[in-house]
Amino acid sequence: MRLVIRQDYDEVSAWTAHYIKERINQFQPTEKRPFVLGLPTGSSPIGCYHRLAEFCKSGQLSFRNVVTFNMDECHIDIKPENINMLNGNAEDLDAECHRYEAAMAAHGGIELFLGGIGPDGHIAFNEPGSSLTSRTRVKTLAYETIIANTRFFDGDIDRVPKLALTVGVATFMDAREVCIMITGAHKSIALAKCIEEGVNHMWSVSAIQMHPKGLVVCDEDATLELHVKTVKYFKSIEHVHQSLIGQENLGLQGQLLPSDKVRSLARLSNHGRTLESEGEPAKKKTRRSLQ
Repeated sequence: MRLVIRQDYDEVSAWTAHYIKERINQFQPTEKRPFVLGLPTGSSPIGCYHRLAEFCKSGQLSFRNVVTFNMDECHIDIKPENINMLNGNAEDLDAECHRYEAAMAAHGGIELFLGGIGPDGHIAFNEPGSSLTSRTRVKTLAYETIIANTRFFDGDIDRVPKLALTVGVATFMDAREVCIMITGAHKSIALAKCIEEGVNHMWSVSAIQMHPKGLVVCDEDATLELHVKTVKYFKSIEHVHQSLIGQENLGLQGQLLPSDKVRSLARLSNHGRTLESEGEPAKKKTRRSLQ
């Protein structure tokens, strides 16, 4: 799992928007091979969405061959038929959830799932205690989540829905890549549970530990509950990537690209292991002779 730490919410939004732009552009989507993007509601991605809209206006990015699932309104050049949202007013909610899952599968699955979390570590509306194998379904909202969402209903708790349709933990884990935005001191405990402790259904975001391409982008405030050595470790990894390996030798997802410098680093590493293996018998021989 990668942890990218930026100074504040604006920098997190800018970094994430740039990352999504580059992922889409490198994918080179076409009408027959669209880039499938899972996008959340809520306040966490708003800054990112604004920057994506700016990229579209400046011609740096196009959503014409992008298919989205669960997207807030955003002024981009996406085809209306490429926007997929759960219909909370459907007569048969279970059937609507099955339809949504089938639509994802029909598009070949989610390429990149972007998510935010609540202070209790829930991702989408997978509240504490959600099954880690859950799929898209009807979910009862926790009281804290209902209170948090009053900001979207002029502070009137009576207007806030008490049930929600949500993608499941297993649904977003099926995506080929998962990127989670976590900002603010009020989410610092959730980040610590996600990064430093084990997978736990009481903190559904922790499931990202099991994803082969999990990415968390956070601000400094969100790291307040992390151990200092944890923060230093992930910052040191980024330093190694940028200063020692070189960003030009790394792919967008952190994978090594074929280059002379990378091959040279690999040879040095293998040479070091060879010296260790050659020295080991000698050490054993010395110990035996002393005995």
